[in-house]
Amino acid sequence: MKKFVSLLLAVLMVASLAACGQKTDAETSPAPDESAATLKILDTEYVTEDYAIAVNKGNTALLDKINGALKTLIDDGTVKQVVDFYVSGEGELPKFQENVAADAEVLTMATNAEFPPYEFYESDTIVGIDAVIAGLIADQLGMKLEISDMAFDSIIAAVTSGKADMAMAGLTVTDERKQSVDFSESYATGVQVIIVRDDSDITSADDIVARIENGEDIQIGCQNATTGYIYASDTIENGGFGDEHVQAFPKGADAVQALVTGKIDCVIIDNEPAKAFVAANNG
Repeated sequence: MKKFVSLLLAVLMVASLAACGQKTDAETSPAPDESAATLKILDTEYVTEDYAIAVNKGNTALLDKINGALKTLIDDGTVKQVVDFYVSGEGELPKFQENVAADAEVLTMATNAEFPPYEFYESDTIVGIDAVIAGLIADQLGMKLEISDMAFDSIIAAVTSGKADMAMAGLTVTDERKQSVDFSESYATGVQVIIVRDDSDITSADDIVARIENGEDIQIGCQNATTGYIYASDTIENGGFGDEHVQAFPKGADAVQALVTGKIDCVIIDNEPAKAFVAANNG
């Protein structure tokens, strides 16, 4: 009898240990890896805008020189050559800032080097569409280009205070900015687009508006002080989504990372940087 009881207890103990060690499929399945989320750009555009160079308001002498140099570079196809190189990888970059006189006057450009392909770092050097065009303009003016990297929301102030001669940062011409600075002729067209996770069911800006009006707490990420942020945080009546649905990030990359990790529902940013961020994230 004792042997039977001992055997029974042993069997029950083994069964109990097996039950304790066994987990459900949900418990044994690995947690989803949010960092591996793939991204996509929605087909529908959000806003189309013109990019231009900003100088301090009333500085017509410098503005006229920049417009003259810019016109030459646009008319002879050089600006298109630079854009094609960075956007589609076609052709090669023109040479610039190679034979600058030692005593040449300095042309200081304010930018935010977090906006590929317009401005970004390669090692310790700021490169991109804006950096090259600025260098070519400086060549036309017989000047030496110096680029000052700063937070995007400091760029206009740097120009108005005289810390920088001009600003190139994928900078959109807006009525509000025109109150502080004067703009050159446009040298590029920017398209604001919407990035979502690949598994998102958001289909367009109109879809976002409909969900918000239906009571959903849709959260949209933008880089602080950019036109994407300005447009998105406006009221729905004015084509935005309301500032309570928009989060501002110091960098576009920060907004994209928040999207990847599921902290926000989408990101609004210029199409070319959007392509770069999506490609980098999706490997």
